[in-house]
Amino acid sequence: MAEPILRVRGLVKHYPLTTGVLFGKQVGAVRAVDGVDFDLARGETLGIVGESGCGKSTVARMLVSLEKPTAGEIRYKGEDVTRLSGRALKAVRRNIQMVFQDPYTSLNPRMTVGDIIGEAYDIHPEAAPKGDRRRRVRELLDVVGLNPEYVNRYPHQFSGGQRQRIGIARGLALRPEIIVADEPVSALDVSVQAQVINLMGRLQDEFGLSYVFIAHDLSIVRHISDRVAVMYLGRIVETGTDTEIYDHPTHPYTQALLSAVPVPDPEAREHRERIILAGDVPSPANVPSGCRFRTRCWKARERCAREVPVLAVPEALRHTAGPAAHDSACHFAQEAVAAGRSAPQVAPSGEGGTVPG
Repeated sequence: MAEPILRVRGLVKHYPLTTGVLFGKQVGAVRAVDGVDFDLARGETLGIVGESGCGKSTVARMLVSLEKPTAGEIRYKGEDVTRLSGRALKAVRRNIQMVFQDPYTSLNPRMTVGDIIGEAYDIHPEAAPKGDRRRRVRELLDVVGLNPEYVNRYPHQFSGGQRQRIGIARGLALRPEIIVADEPVSALDVSVQAQVINLMGRLQDEFGLSYVFIAHDLSIVRHISDRVAVMYLGRIVETGTDTEIYDHPTHPYTQALLSAVPVPDPEAREHRERIILAGDVPSPANVPSGCRFRTRCWKARERCAREVPVLAVPEALRHTAGPAAHDSACHFAQEAVAAGRSAPQVAPSGEGGTVPG
């Protein structure tokens, strides 16, 4: 099996809680990300989905070195990025770029489109000779479906979908191998979302990109992802291929999320089971013992409060090859399989199905 282009192990990000404004004493920590593991294969799209505050955007910022992890490893082609600095880190950052969530605030309104995209070449001059930069910027605009003649326009002269295309062009400027997309279509109209998603799919094929795609819209994640990781309160609770997660969920949280997805078929909608979660998401500054989901889980038992469930294939399924045999952080994941639970059909992109945000 080929070595993954990106390997994340034990990734942690804690923010200290202190008393007082200046020189306060630390009294705790917000455990935004608390032990995340995943691999990203070359040319693959990994979708990360979860409620607001689950830590998925913090993971994204650590992957592109905008945040320094409290602990853990981020290995790009076998090299731990978290231990790099200076020129070595700069070289890696060229190959791992980001597309931000909000196209309205992520572009400098005082800069032309040409300057926004070409700024990457000021930071990494080795990526393009000075005399060739204007031509490359125009080529990038054409690649993302914009008129190269727009190079001297300003962001306010574009629609939201066009601005996000500019953001994608900026991310492509240095010819990266990995793009981390943090909810890249959540601020766009539904009619525009599919266009941007289709563009990203085409660019992946054309440039051999690997994506970490973060979103709370379940239908969009299924549309673009090869594998999916479901996050809850700083940890991944279930991960597998899109078919495994959407058609054979074994973690109660995943099952609850999928039960809320709109179903186009009225008859199927009438007979499906809707799972309503009790209570609110606990504070990441005061997480429950054992399983973090147990305070909202209808399956919770005494064991759930004592033992932290391991993200792994359930014991009863380890010698099978079916779609239910995928990693799930639940002590009783095999019960979902035994009961024959299946998720409702996820609506196509543009028909809803979002995690509460």
